[in-house]
Amino acid sequence: MARADEYTLLSALLCRAPSADLLKRLSRLQVSASPIGVAHAALAAAASDTTVAKAGQEFFDLFIGLGRGELVPYASFYLTGFLHERPLARLRGDLQELGIERAPENHEPEDHAALLCEIMASIANGTIPVDAEVEQQIFEKHLKPWIGRFFGDLEQAEHASFYRAVGHVGRIFIDIECEAFALPV
Repeated sequence: MARADEYTLLSALLCRAPSADLLKRLSRLQVSASPIGVAHAALAAAASDTTVAKAGQEFFDLFIGLGRGELVPYASFYLTGFLHERPLARLRGDLQELGIERAPENHEPEDHAALLCEIMASIANGTIPVDAEVEQQIFEKHLKPWIGRFFGDLEQAEHASFYRAVGHVGRIFIDIECEAFALPV
């Protein structure tokens, strides 16, 4: 469930700017001395140091922008340099095999970082029932090749302040996921 919670958090922060309630809850994150705990502490501090307006402007500058945001949070873009390319087609095929359909109200392509985190959260919490081998295949095929780099770029983004901490949490968490999936079963 901790993995599902982490993916859910990342999804929520990547699909829209945080609300006042979310920033308040983030400022009270439980922390520990582990790498992810230290990253959570930085996220809590960043949430305490920002406002809804600042976080909203930062989200806009990073992911939407005038014409295009500083970062493009899509697997296709990270892997090919273009949107709507073969990585998206492969993902759609794999999701179709699992019976996962895009929600009609969602207009983002399925290879958006927030949607992939949402899918992984649903797999981790059992909402999407798949065995461990399929979960690992989804991660290794559709997230591992690019999303760690995306979170690293978010950590270094020129317009990032609050989202620098989000990038740090994401990068650390994906590193942990990579290590965990590499362990023998």
